[in-house]
Amino acid sequence: MAEPTEPFGAEEHDPHFEPIVRLTEQVEAKTHEEDEEVLFKMRAKLFRFAKESLEWKERGTGDVRLLKHRESKKIRLVMRRDKTLKVCANHIVSSDMKLSPNVGSDRSWVWNVAADYAEGEAAPETLAIRFGNSENANLFMTAFEDAQTHNSGSGSSAAPAEETKEETAAPAATEETKEVEPVNDTSASAEKEEAKEETVSEDTTAAPSTHQPSETTAPATTEETKEAETVADLKEEAVIEKAEAADEKRDETA
Repeated sequence: MAEPTEPFGAEEHDPHFEPIVRLTEQVEAKTHEEDEEVLFKMRAKLFRFAKESLEWKERGTGDVRLLKHRESKKIRLVMRRDKTLKVCANHIVSSDMKLSPNVGSDRSWVWNVAADYAEGEAAPETLAIRFGNSENANLFMTAFEDAQTHNSGSGSSAAPAEETKEETAAPAATEETKEVEPVNDTSASAEKEEAKEETVSEDTTAAPSTHQPSETTAPATTEETKEAETVADLKEEAVIEKAEAADEKRDETA
């Protein structure tokens, strides 16, 4: 039998569409873990205790890690879910936390967290973690306790560093005050000299005004006394004339 032949002019159908928008730029996603060093990493399953329903709820399965920051030297616990990489736990390993074994299990631990940032905002949580075997659980406990001692030691060592900074800053402040003092002295002396010059100028301008009234008032007082004397003399003469006229009338009547 003859093999079937394709019709003349037939072509393979291979549709190809050019994309309308080409995504050339790559967006860099930061996890805020770029400046941290991984000290511990192990696969586990995390649970949280829901107070409203009084039961344990699974948060996710993934790698629990202890990360140490290169600058602050603080160690925190971070756990992300598989595939989605959503944060399950995110808190500082503080000295007040205590790992207690879960009831009836040698491969799980329970602890209380005052501020967990898994949901974005700080919230108190009661967490429980379960490992594949007891050996992994014990390794996590030793790493967790080492992180607690490290954070407590780094906090105490940071305090003396701040004190030394304050002590070194104190001499600088005294030097600044010493440098400012001569400026204040010169300004004070300059103000005193200006005040003296003003008082001297006021005395020199006020001196003629104080002496001129004394010279003008002296003649005024002598003229007044002379006028008073003349008025008194005229009064005496008038009195004498009246007395003489009265005597003359008496003589005539007599």
